Amino acid sequence: MDKIINFRLTSKILSRNVFIVSLSILVCSFIALIYSEPVFPFLVSFLISLTVAAILFLISKQEKNSAELNRKDAYFAVTSSWILMTLLGSLPYLISGSIPVFVDALFESVSGFTTTGSSILTDIEALPKSILFWRSLTHWIGGIGIIVLVILIMPTLQIGGYQLFTMESSLQEKIHPKIKSVGQRILAIYMLLTAVEVVLLLLGKMNLFDSVCHAFGTIATGGFSPKNTSITDYSPYIQYVIMIFMLLAGTNFVIHYYILKREFRKVKENEEMRFYFAVVSIVGLIITLVLFFRMNKPFEEAFREAFFQVISIVTCTGFASADYLNWPVFAWVLIFLIMFLGGSTGSTAGGIKMARHLVLLKNIRRNFREFLHPHAILHLRINGRPINDETNRTILSFISIYVIVFVIGSILIVATGVDIRTASSSVATCMAGIGPGIGTVGPASNFAHLPANSKVLLSILMIIGRLEIYTVIVLFTKKFWEH
Repeated sequence: MDKIINFRLTSKILSRNVFIVSLSILVCSFIALIYSEPVFPFLVSFLISLTVAAILFLISKQEKNSAELNRKDAYFAVTSSWILMTLLGSLPYLISGSIPVFVDALFESVSGFTTTGSSILTDIEALPKSILFWRSLTHWIGGIGIIVLVILIMPTLQIGGYQLFTMESSLQEKIHPKIKSVGQRILAIYMLLTAVEVVLLLLGKMNLFDSVCHAFGTIATGGFSPKNTSITDYSPYIQYVIMIFMLLAGTNFVIHYYILKREFRKVKENEEMRFYFAVVSIVGLIITLVLFFRMNKPFEEAFREAFFQVISIVTCTGFASADYLNWPVFAWVLIFLIMFLGGSTGSTAGGIKMARHLVLLKNIRRNFREFLHPHAILHLRINGRPINDETNRTILSFISIYVIVFVIGSILIVATGVDIRTASSSVATCMAGIGPGIGTVGPASNFAHLPANSKVLLSILMIIGRLEIYTVIVLFTKKFWEH
């Protein structure tokens, strides 16, 4: 009888991912040496992670190299990888005593790897530099992990570049030939963007440590900052640099690939990209006018504050250059609503994603046209390509399930004793991988005061949201475990 899950094959994938985490922890031990900080927490964490990787490798050793990963194996491997990485990622916090409570350390680790950016830390700058570096590095690993999984690894598993994560592979600009070399170029773009941002931040007189940490958080659309005040106290130049790179990181990385290849026609034809920039521009301009006329801010300051926060929320980064809860009610309510947008597919951003919203709007427009012209046959198209009914239903179902999970999550958080405004924004921001919310978890606050059970629930929601719901929930269905 065939196995439901090929545990030896999935262990092979898990061992590789855990090995990457262990090496990343080892890198932080060198950071600790540079700043004359304790190396012991990282060495112990490294040895534990390496042992786990070795055990998983031994389990997978007898598996044939020709064995193929099926869809169920892939779902299990992806979800298990993220859970295992976040558990091991909490070790440096716990062993160093920087975050002594397991639930808090796990929350910070999950927030890092899922590129959420929500934090339980009340005094970030009090932590050792090596711990802060690890905290930001988890962002970078998580961001590059998503890019690798959806653009490089999944196609080689013959599952489809984005099928597991977005369930609308027809929306992803597929690249069929030489997928491995394409994936390597996209990874190179990811690293190049990081390096260029570091250089530009250095030119703005930000020190090297802060520049690297902020670049990790920006390109991964994570939002962890080594500063208590995030980006607030930095110069306008620094804020504009981070703003631009957040916008680039929230753009489909295949678009960056096409630009590198000088295939500008494909860039121009991409409807999601145009929709993404249009939404950011419109919402940013509206809030700019609110700040200019209602709060009497100078226009440049109003423009910078508005667009920084809008880009940060839409791309699910979570950096803050101002406390938007001090804005007029209309402005911060608009900020709450755009938490449900998300960046582009194929980017490191989380959320529902712009492509899905675009398809939803096209469905609404088609319904109106069919109402006016009952006998007309109208087809949905994206980037000039028709969307079949099955794909369309999957996209609309995803949006519905996302909203249902949000509502259920909000109710559960309220049940733990949290007020409705804080609960709903906590769920929205954690599902979308944004970071700050509204209520008592705004940009000037944190998640430290929430009950332990709320933190556990939000950690689960961060993983569910990062892996686009289906990937995690499918593991808990009866049908998944049937032959």
